[in-house]
Amino acid sequence: MQGWKSFIPTAQKIEYINALLQVGFDTIDFGSFVSPKWIPQMADTREVIAGLNMAGSRSNLLAIVANLRGAEEACAFNEVTDLGYPFSVSETFQQQNTNRSIGQSLVLVDSLQQLCVQRNKSLVVYLSMGFGNPYGDPYSEDQVLKTAEQITGMGIRIISLADTVGMATPEQVYSTTRLLINELQDVEVGVHLHSDPNHLLPKINAALLAGCTRFDGALLGVGGCPMAGDELVGNLPTELLIRNFEETNSMLPVNQEALAYCLRLATDIFRPLGKHNHDGNSGMP
Repeated sequence: MQGWKSFIPTAQKIEYINALLQVGFDTIDFGSFVSPKWIPQMADTREVIAGLNMAGSRSNLLAIVANLRGAEEACAFNEVTDLGYPFSVSETFQQQNTNRSIGQSLVLVDSLQQLCVQRNKSLVVYLSMGFGNPYGDPYSEDQVLKTAEQITGMGIRIISLADTVGMATPEQVYSTTRLLINELQDVEVGVHLHSDPNHLLPKINAALLAGCTRFDGALLGVGGCPMAGDELVGNLPTELLIRNFEETNSMLPVNQEALAYCLRLATDIFRPLGKHNHDGNSGMP
């Protein structure tokens, strides 16, 4: 939702997220506590929380934060279980996305983790540009691993490798994901992949083969990161992920009736412009 050009009414967001809560997803990335100046679509996150019905749902609620103030506000809500921070292995994109250097972001991540421990929340760190970047910044798998080790050394136990600009090959997805899974034994390593339709399944299956069990997606594949400053390819379509995982017996079952209802709602929300150049979730990886 974050990059959708027209404001999605709060009531419509509430209806959609309440429906998602009934599908059986592990985590719903539902909103963000960031400045409305930068992400106006998420300005009503507090109102959305007030309208959510968590009864009978097994899903965690994740909110994206970009600073300590936003994290403190997110932690005030019992419904929010997870906080997500968009870290980048690209210095250029870290500045562009959060107006901080990598060094400053490492200090912030440490503060965010301490707050989460105090408030009984989990911190998820996205490694943006985890498979390379278009800015000419230094990049290597060893650099990604070193960054991940710095972050997990602070006690963080969930990281998500983000292909922010959709440039990863299936071979890269396998190699980098496998490296982190092998080296970070007590850490949950996920992937947040962007891809055009022609390369979806090879990337998904490469991550699966690497041992990944945490995948971010968006219904209908709506997406891209608006902070990257160009027309980006979409997120992984959640419905395609589910079909693929069911065929390989790689995931827990979901409520298919609830999923079908969510797809109808997503179509009503996201199809009017007929384009996939907006982000279908609330994060900034």
